[in-house]
Amino acid sequence: MNVLIVGGGGREHALAWKIVNDSTKPVVHCAPGNAGTATIATNLPIGAEDIDAIVAWAVENRPDLTVIGPEAPLCAGLTDRLQEHDLRVFGPSREASQLEGSKVFAKDLMRAADVPTASAVTFTDSDSALEYVRSQGAPIVVKAEGLAAGKGVFVCESVEDAEAAIRETMVSRVFGDAGNRVVIEERLRGEEASILALTDGEHVVMLASSQDHKRALDGDQGPNTGGMGAYSPAPVVTDALWPTIQEEVFARLLAEMKKQGITYRGVLYAGLMIGNDGPKVLEYNCRFGDPEAQVVLPRIQGDLLPALEACVDGTLDDTLIAWSDDPCACVVMASGGYPGNYIKGKTIHGLDEAEQVSGTVVFHAGTSQDDGDTITSGGRVLGVSSRGPDLKCALDHAYEAVGRIHFDDVQYRKDIGSKALNRMSYQER
Repeated sequence: MNVLIVGGGGREHALAWKIVNDSTKPVVHCAPGNAGTATIATNLPIGAEDIDAIVAWAVENRPDLTVIGPEAPLCAGLTDRLQEHDLRVFGPSREASQLEGSKVFAKDLMRAADVPTASAVTFTDSDSALEYVRSQGAPIVVKAEGLAAGKGVFVCESVEDAEAAIRETMVSRVFGDAGNRVVIEERLRGEEASILALTDGEHVVMLASSQDHKRALDGDQGPNTGGMGAYSPAPVVTDALWPTIQEEVFARLLAEMKKQGITYRGVLYAGLMIGNDGPKVLEYNCRFGDPEAQVVLPRIQGDLLPALEACVDGTLDDTLIAWSDDPCACVVMASGGYPGNYIKGKTIHGLDEAEQVSGTVVFHAGTSQDDGDTITSGGRVLGVSSRGPDLKCALDHAYEAVGRIHFDDVQYRKDIGSKALNRMSYQER
C-alpha cells in the first residue's frame, strides 16, 4: 500500500511513524516532510500548501490513500481536488474545513446545533470592536477569524490588552486576511482539554483525551504558541463526561452539518474548557492537533490505517481503535524567541541518545538536513514524546530525553503535565 502524507511538522512525523509501523508495511511519502520523516519515509520537494504540485504528483503516482495533516491545505480544498481524480483522501472537504478556517462559521454552526460554547460577537471594523470591549470590560477573548497558525487567539486580562489585540489583528494585520473579522468572546473559566474524534460523517470514534500547553512560558505565561507540550490522558476529562462530550460536542455538530448539506469525514478536534457547568467548546479544528497527535497516536495499539480508511469508506466503528493504558507526555523544544523572531540553522545534537530513554520517540517539527547534520528550520523544532506506566514516569522519561538534546538558544517549558499531577495528587487525598 502506498500512502502520501501532506505536511512537514511534528504531527506529520507522528502520523508517518505510526503508519509505517502498520502491519501491512506501507510505503510512505511525505510532502514536504522533515529531517525526521526522511529516516522512515521518502520526502518530496513539495510544500504542503502547493496544491497544484501535490495534485500533479498524486495523479501521476496514484497513492492508495492521502492523509492531509495541516489545516491550510484542507481549507484550500486539497481534499476536493484529489477526489476529483478519484483519489482516496483522509481529510474533510473545503466546505467542512470552514469549521477551522472561519471562526464566524464555526460559531454560527455551534449556535444552530446547540453546542455549549462561549457567547460571542463578530466585528468587521476595529472601531466597533474597540468600543465593544470598552463597554464589556475584561477579562475577554479576542480571536482572529481565519487561520493564524494557532497564534490568533488573545486571552486578555485587561481592556488595554484587548485593545492591543484588536489593533494587532485588524489594523497592523499581523495575521493578514485572517484578521478581516474578529470574534470577541466571553472568557470561560475552568481547565482546558483536547478531544480528537474520527468520523465517517455518521459514526464517531472519540480518541483518548489530552491537554495542550499553549502559552510559551511556565505557569501558562507569555504569548500563545502552536503548542509547547501535551500529555494523554487528561484527568480533567472524567469517565462521567464522555457521554456528554459525545452527544453535545460531536453528535449535535455533525447532525447540524449534515442538515446543512455538509458531510464531515476525517478527524475532528474539539478544544474544550471544562468548568463547573460541564464542557464548553473553545474551538473546532479540522485536523489532528499538534502536539496532541504526538501523545495520542503513540497510545494506539495496533494499526491506524484501517480506521483512517474506514472514515473514507463510511465503515467506521469502535473496534478499529485499541488503546494502551500507558500515559504519554510530549515536551516541545523550540527555537529561542519563538513564537516571535528566531534564528534558523542551529545544529541539533543528541537525538540518538534521547531515543535510548525508555518509551521515547523524538518527533521532528522544524528540522532539515545540512551536509549530514540535523539543523533547526522552524519555531517548534522537536516534540520529545515518552510513554510510561503512569504520567509522572512518562514526564520523567520525556524530560530525561530532553536533557540529552542540545542546540543553541533552545527553549522549552519545564512544567508540562503539572496540572494533571496536581489534580491526581488532590484526588488521592
